[in-house]
Amino acid sequence: MIKHRELIENAFENREMLSDAAVRNAIQEVIAALDSGELRVAQPVAGAEAPDNWQVNEWVKKAVLLYFPVCQMATCEAGPFEYHDKLPLKHNYAAQGVRVVPPAVARYGAFLAPGVVMMPSYVNIGAHVGSGTMVDTWATVGSCAQIGENVHLSGGVGIGGVLEPVQAAPVIVEDHCFIGSRCIVVEGAHIGAEAVLGANTVITGSTHIIDVSHSEPISYKGYIPPRSVVIPGSYTKHFPAGDYNVSCALIIGQRKPSTDKKTSLNAALRDFNVSV
Repeated sequence: MIKHRELIENAFENREMLSDAAVRNAIQEVIAALDSGELRVAQPVAGAEAPDNWQVNEWVKKAVLLYFPVCQMATCEAGPFEYHDKLPLKHNYAAQGVRVVPPAVARYGAFLAPGVVMMPSYVNIGAHVGSGTMVDTWATVGSCAQIGENVHLSGGVGIGGVLEPVQAAPVIVEDHCFIGSRCIVVEGAHIGAEAVLGANTVITGSTHIIDVSHSEPISYKGYIPPRSVVIPGSYTKHFPAGDYNVSCALIIGQRKPSTDKKTSLNAALRDFNVSV
């Protein structure tokens, strides 16, 4: 892909090159490699320490951005459903070992590993979803998001997409996480392996994440350490008009060894006498 990378980098700076057949072919082949899982927008770096253990492939994100202007609007049908869009839909799920429940939709250029289950949900281009992961009803996986293996994205979860700026890290949810109903994870937030997020938890790039499980609080931004159990919270902030409560996320402890990776969210939270 070295030649493809050079063409895409140059075309990203000079859009007139999109009329060149070689450039258009390079873009198509990169998107095909994303769709099959041969390429990723970001991948873990062996030996690096979290949260700086993921590498963003900026040139691949550039290929995704260039794919839109080279595609034309078209109508496509999937059974009784009709769509009118620039990008084609993903297909051949049976051959890929993926279960897709109508009217779930994944765009071409998103990778779904064998064993993924999509309830009526949505996965956008550039996303990578690992084996055994459940994308539950009305959950959305945004462009370029990286979802690990055996993750449960519960009903209504919103995983944000990050395309621009191209150097920005996508949302990352590592292996064996349980993301509770109606959680929002956006702006390149990074959820460490085996973490549990209680329902309605919001994690953005600027959310205050406070570990309250020790004698002194420990603060994070945009990063949940592995095995953390997290619930919505608030803290008091002073404004010119007075003191008001501002939303945050609270780490209330670590997932217990006795809590199986496939346990329910309620069981994980019961370990800490919390009902969410």
